[in-house]
Amino acid sequence: MADAIFEDPRLAVLYDPFDPDRSDLDPYLAMADEFGAQRIVDLGCGTGTLACLLAARGKDVVGVDPAQASLDVARAKPGADRVHWIHGDATALPPLEVDLVVMTANVAQVFVADEEWAATLVGIRAALRPGGRLVFESRVPERRAWERWTREHTFAREDVEGVGVVETWCDLGEVVGPLVSFRWTNVLPDGDVILSDSTLRFRGRHETERSLVAQGFEVDEVRDAPDRPGAEHVYVARRPG
Repeated sequence: MADAIFEDPRLAVLYDPFDPDRSDLDPYLAMADEFGAQRIVDLGCGTGTLACLLAARGKDVVGVDPAQASLDVARAKPGADRVHWIHGDATALPPLEVDLVVMTANVAQVFVADEEWAATLVGIRAALRPGGRLVFESRVPERRAWERWTREHTFAREDVEGVGVVETWCDLGEVVGPLVSFRWTNVLPDGDVILSDSTLRFRGRHETERSLVAQGFEVDEVRDAPDRPGAEHVYVARRPG
């Protein structure tokens, strides 16, 4: 089950208005070209911004997400008819033989249990052609990004077209080992308050690389996120063959 911030239709329509600058996706567009990838899976595609951008460049794109409300937003975007949308996760992928699978933002960190993460990697590997690549980002635990997940640092107020004035903020919950829990509070124009609880797992570089190798990947390189230097690693792994 996806978090309410993605699954609740009242919140899914707010995702893009509250995060309009998607320059964080530019490195993924560049890597798709760098690797000569034509067939691409955007796993955890959310509201479909990257999938639509890739499709507009002539790529054959599959967008996959477990949150139906987010997919509904994605399907309504210009150019969405060029993308094949799948409601589900990596374990629901059909045989695809794609060149590239990407997971942007926090997608790779939502799999908090080892079994979930392993099953996701197995599904991704099966969807890739031999020599195909998996690219994803993950926050560097040592940077302790969660210390700024407070109302003071995250409060935002937007007048959303067709919705009205919405206020939202994040409050940090428990930090237990590599697991960080937090809650988004969303106040809608009619006064309704919708809460969305989330937990991310902060895997270190060595743990992440070991998990990839354990599921049959070769780690080609680990890059620094160009838009967040020192804060996130970008992993480039390959299915051998």
